[in-house]
Amino acid sequence: MKLDSSISAVITGGASGLGGATARRLAKHGVKVAIFDFNEETGEAMAKEIGGVFCKVDVTDEAGVDAAFAKARAAHGQERILVNCAGSGGALKTVSRDKETGEIKAYPSDRFDRIVQINLVGTFRCIAKSAAGMASIPVLEDGDRGVVICTASVAAQDGQMGQVAYSASKAGIVGMTLPIARDFMGESIRINTILPGLFNTPLLNRAPEHVKAALAAQVPFPKRLGEADEYADLAETMIRIKYFNGESVRLDGAIRMAPR
Repeated sequence: MKLDSSISAVITGGASGLGGATARRLAKHGVKVAIFDFNEETGEAMAKEIGGVFCKVDVTDEAGVDAAFAKARAAHGQERILVNCAGSGGALKTVSRDKETGEIKAYPSDRFDRIVQINLVGTFRCIAKSAAGMASIPVLEDGDRGVVICTASVAAQDGQMGQVAYSASKAGIVGMTLPIARDFMGESIRINTILPGLFNTPLLNRAPEHVKAALAAQVPFPKRLGEADEYADLAETMIRIKYFNGESVRLDGAIRMAPR
């Protein structure tokens, strides 16, 4: 798909990090970008920076997602690009033992469900609603009607101790990528998923420097954290190349995560 001012995009979690870098990249090519994010302050700032529109949205709220798509389309028309970067995590073992009392506790099912609802169900909700809109507009001259990019994680394949909910939700994104590509094959819509490794995002930036250095040392090559612009590079490639479809691609410097 050619990227220019005739194209509009929606980026969930687009206020910062991987989504923010992708928003800047697409806007640089003239694409009209709508930022879907829960953080109003950073979301409005990003939209102002790139000349886009901000839509405050919780991807677990169906009515809120509907309203956000309506606002984005009123401003920019039907999007042809959807990039899903909204997500959440947290570390907790399936069974944990209190260090002081020795009490054994099971992972609370509501906490597990919340992470799955944000990362997996929220991603699917945005895909289905965006694709329904894409299917209603003409196919471009190059044969594309729309493109969806999803964000999983290397934890989908080698999740660490305490990442059970996060890993399950991200593995679900990988697992649904090919079936959705097949669902879309009669609609001229493509979908691909990126599995980032250890990336230098705002979340990781809060860690002490020695912690970040230790994480970077685990990467075979190059021995550093990934940069958000590198995610944007791959997202742009997936959008541009028509034959890129139904794939889940690791972007991780060849790291394979240890158990802990």
